[in-house]
Amino acid sequence: MSTPLSADSVADTAGGLTFDIACAGETPTAHLLLRRCDGEEVALPLAPAEPGRLRAALPSSVDLPEGRWDAYAQFAEVQPHPLEPGVTDLRALVDRAPGGASARIAVRIPYATEEGTLAVRSWLRAPHAEAGDLRVGEGGLRVSGRVYGTGLASDAYAEVSERGGPEAVLRAEVTHREAEFGFTVRYAPLAPGIWDLWLRPAGEEGPRVRIARLLDDVADKEPVFRYPRAAVRAEHGEVEAWPYFTVDNDLSVTVSAVG
Repeated sequence: MSTPLSADSVADTAGGLTFDIACAGETPTAHLLLRRCDGEEVALPLAPAEPGRLRAALPSSVDLPEGRWDAYAQFAEVQPHPLEPGVTDLRALVDRAPGGASARIAVRIPYATEEGTLAVRSWLRAPHAEAGDLRVGEGGLRVSGRVYGTGLASDAYAEVSERGGPEAVLRAEVTHREAEFGFTVRYAPLAPGIWDLWLRPAGEEGPRVRIARLLDDVADKEPVFRYPRAAVRAEHGEVEAWPYFTVDNDLSVTVSAVG
């Protein structure tokens, strides 16, 4: 098939996606194929939706493991054909607020790759700690958020964990009201490096939950959400520190020595 095919994508509030492909003429058995970089595939049947259009659905109840999935159309035994992004409607994902009883958060965001093809970024988190407002001060970062899939115990706390090498872990006291939490990361005790932020909603005996921002329509947060750097006289000398979102949209803090 030489003519490029494009797929329109529509998201729903539950975390599901619908894909529509314009395809003229008779269509043999067809699937929308999602393929991850490790070779894992998920095939979704393409069925006529209206004259000249085929539709595939990825409901939130169907598991799509975390990762980046390239999208293809496959007709009968023909080699899968990469899809281009068409009209993308992600309005349902803006300020998405899953029900408090949700045990698992499923997030799927279609996006255009650097090559101009259609892909889907997927997350599955259970439980999940959603980063909300981030307030950057001179000496630290105030993090607010909401937890899903579990409650917040009286001994809940946050961890600021050094990435790589011998792991250093600092605790931050958590204030909470129902499912909402807040804590402050002080920059002064942090050595130069990258520090990942975690929530311990049930204290030491419960799960260790990575804090991330997933519940919106932005597939890659890092180039979109930028935060100011703070100059700090730290225990390890003069440093600059700033929060950022990783390639997986997890929340971290970078500390860099000055001079």
